[in-house]
Amino acid sequence: MNMQLNDFDYDLPEGLIAKEPSAKRDSSRLLIPCGKQLTEKHFSDIVDYINKDDLLVFNNSRVIKARLLGNKPSGGKIEILVERILDDLTIIAHVRSNKTIQVGLIVLLPDNVKVQVIETLNGLFKLKFEHSLNIIQFLDKFGHIPLPPYINRADNNLDAERYQTVYAKSNGSVAAPTAGLHFSTELLDKVKQKGIQTAFITLHVGSGTFKPVSVNNIEQHKMHSEYYNVEEKTIELIKQVRNNGGKIIAVGTTTLRTLETIANNDLRLRKGETDIFITPGYKFKLVDKLITNFHLPKSTLLMLVSAFAGMDNIKNAYRYAIENEYRFFSYGDAMLLSRME
Repeated sequence: MNMQLNDFDYDLPEGLIAKEPSAKRDSSRLLIPCGKQLTEKHFSDIVDYINKDDLLVFNNSRVIKARLLGNKPSGGKIEILVERILDDLTIIAHVRSNKTIQVGLIVLLPDNVKVQVIETLNGLFKLKFEHSLNIIQFLDKFGHIPLPPYINRADNNLDAERYQTVYAKSNGSVAAPTAGLHFSTELLDKVKQKGIQTAFITLHVGSGTFKPVSVNNIEQHKMHSEYYNVEEKTIELIKQVRNNGGKIIAVGTTTLRTLETIANNDLRLRKGETDIFITPGYKFKLVDKLITNFHLPKSTLLMLVSAFAGMDNIKNAYRYAIENEYRFFSYGDAMLLSRME
């Protein structure tokens, strides 16, 4: 299917971009498209649309405070956005400065910590700390929450809580798996009380999730790679639910991409790197329903949901959401999508 980038464009009023989280996690609006019919609910009602035999699968990756502010020895300002922690000495990161970044550059960070650029990596940089340290603890103390570019403000104490799922466990993401932000502990209790089974995967979201598609023919786009891990008990639950006729419901596109990655490997390759790029025409093997937010124009995530629920259904839903002033993107409202058969 030869699709062009403009097939996934739409006009969004600036005022519909959610710059702050909702008052309560589960008070967001929920749109449920079913063909041309659209049902409006609050997110807390989602348990009414999940059956006891179904399986909710969450991404338990935890957002790290990946944004570090430092200086050159000359005093110039430097911003480091940690993409991946390799070990106690080395990281891969974006480095921003008003001048070209050169190998050998030393950056002065808080607490008299020094880090040096040792390699360039196709737009990213490998950096080495002067002394080994617990990088997660250092980021927790001195780093900032890496809010998406479109929020366009400094992070605050509320973001430290709300740009993180209540079940986050495994350190490594530089962007939140945002569909999960709607689940409160109270809502998870309701899920449990209804007898709905839950399972977890890990996919560490990279900053590439915000990278714009720069080619007109989307088949030529190179997807960024992200680390994933799926435990044996999750695999067994998936098999059990499918055998019992239940639905596999992915909480977020990161969860869906992970589940489809392992499905493409007969549920055997359970950890590694995935650069799966899902566009219309893709044949889904595992996921039956998807909980997701509203995504950016021309984004790979908009292509994914269009593949999942059908382009016409998504266009209709987005048109309705804009007309009815839904909140868009990471801190925005949600949809419950069913896979187009």
